[in-house]
This record gives sequence, C-alpha cells and structure tokens, in this order.
Amino acid sequence: MKNYLLLLAAICLFSCEASKEESTKTNEVFDVKEEAFYNYLQKDDTLEILSEGFNWSEGPVWVGGEDGYVLFSDVPENKVFKWSVVGGLETYLDPSGYTGEGKREGANGLALDLDGRLLLCQHGDRRVARLGASMDKPSAAYETVADRYELKRFNSPNDLCIDKAGNIYFTDPPYGLPGQEQDSSREIPYMGVYRIDTSGQVHLLVDSLTRPNGIALSPDESTLYVANSDANKAYWVSYTLNEDKSLGRGRVFADATSLVGDENPGLPDGLKVLPDGSIFATGPGGVWVFSAEGQHLGTIRTGQATANCAFGYDNKYLYMTADMYLMRVALKQVNP
Repeated sequence: MKNYLLLLAAICLFSCEASKEESTKTNEVFDVKEEAFYNYLQKDDTLEILSEGFNWSEGPVWVGGEDGYVLFSDVPENKVFKWSVVGGLETYLDPSGYTGEGKREGANGLALDLDGRLLLCQHGDRRVARLGASMDKPSAAYETVADRYELKRFNSPNDLCIDKAGNIYFTDPPYGLPGQEQDSSREIPYMGVYRIDTSGQVHLLVDSLTRPNGIALSPDESTLYVANSDANKAYWVSYTLNEDKSLGRGRVFADATSLVGDENPGLPDGLKVLPDGSIFATGPGGVWVFSAEGQHLGTIRTGQATANCAFGYDNKYLYMTADMYLMRVALKQVNP
C-alpha cells in the first residue's frame, strides 16, 4: 500500500491539473481516448509496484507458465533481475551485457528463442547474444548470435523480437556507446533495423530511422512495428513484411512528438502485441494502447519514463519497466 500511495503521489505531480482529492481515484492512471480501451483494462484497475530502486529498468520478458517469472534488465548496472510471486526479486545475471574491463552498460531488450533460451541485446558487448547456461541455473556465459554487419560492429543492439520461423529482428541505436552517435568507436554510420536469419546471416532492413528502438511483429507476421525514440521525431512506424522477409512500404501510424516534454515523461520505446493485434507501446506519459488498426485508444499513465513492457502468462498482466520501477497492471482476457 505504501508503494502504491507513492505512485499515486507521483501521478498527481505528473498531472498538473489534478486536485488532491482527484489524485486518490484509482482510475486516474488511465487517460482514455476511446471506449474500446476498456476491452483490455478494467475501469477500476490499479498499478502495482512489484519492485523498485533500479537505475534504469528495461526489456521485460515472461518465462514459463502460470507459476513462471519475469526477467528484466537494469541497463546501467549491467544486470538482469528475476521477479516472481513466490521468490520476489533476485539477481539473475551479473554481468548481463558487458563482459569486458571497467563499467559499461549491460543488456537491454530480452526475448526467448524458439527453444525457450534467453536472447539478449547486449549494449556493452555490442551484440545479440544467447545465454549459454541453463535458464534454471544461469551464469554469465554467452554465445554470440551476431555482432557485425558486413564486417562492421553494431552500435549497441537495443531491442528484439522473433518470428515463428526463428528469424530475429532487432534495432541498433547508439544508446549503449559512451559517446552515442559521436562515439569514436562507431563503425556503422546509421541506426539500423536488422534481421538475423536462421543461418545466422544478417540483413539490413531499415537505415533511415533516427533512433529505432522497440520492435514487434503483428500476430500474422505481415507487419513489423518499430518505435523511433527521437524527441524531435517521436513516432511509431509500421512496415509491410514481405514473404521473403524484406520490408515493404512503411508508414507512421502514430506520432507523439507534440506531447514530448516534462509533463509527459518518456519517448516511444518498447512495445508488445496481443493476439488480437492490439499494440501496447511505451511512449510519452506511460504505455499507449493502440487498436490493431493503429487507433490510439488510451494511455496507462505510470508517472515515469517507461522503457518497455511485456505480457505475463496467458496475457493476464502487463509488466512494465518504468525508470526505477517494475510495475504491472491486470488485463482482461482477450480472444484472438
């Protein structure tokens, strides 16, 4: 209860028009644009803070069945944490994404491959890697999936998703480099979106986005969604995915640039898609909920810059990594 009251206080500060009396209402965490928003969330839903005190939480992924757990990164601390109902918070991997000397940023986006093994976008090591150890007995042993395109090292792989055939799609902005786009160690002059095919070959899909970040596929894998986390071009793009896995025409399906600012912390970042095609995308103010057609239905207002999200077992909960917090909110059951 103490944590929840702290969150409500943050939400009150976040919404400058809210009175003290209004800030105690649980439904103030929702900014509803369309009634269809309530197809996914109950009107009296509240946010739960599951754990806190992180430097910058990121990249959540659910592992296992109903009694499973969520893994998520603390990028600056070079760690992956595990949270479960039974065990609470535990350190899962240390280091998570930088295995060299000194201090560099660790893993960011996490996902499971078709065999249920953990894939990591490793900022510091500048690669997409696979956990080499058992998921049940993890250790910081990693296998490189890809670290170069045309012999040039990636900037810092950020987020990823996997299709039903095992192809890996990922984004490569400069956030993990100490000097970001001005870093002297950069070898690729653009921020790419790539596909790693099942043979391990890397294919460039997009080189025109200024800050490609979150990435996800539609349920039928006909569309690839990419978030652009640029304060001056804060939008989400959808691309037609051709049968040969190349990309067709892209379009901006939602633009949040005008809302970027201190009153709406955060930028387009991580996103996930439900079986019915609806999209849950972190952005200014929290988590934006879109219909399958790209209509903005409403926003889950976390009061924090929110980095990423993931669905739990059977899509009963949405887990959110929001600055120093791991949060969740209950979802309605949605049939595909």
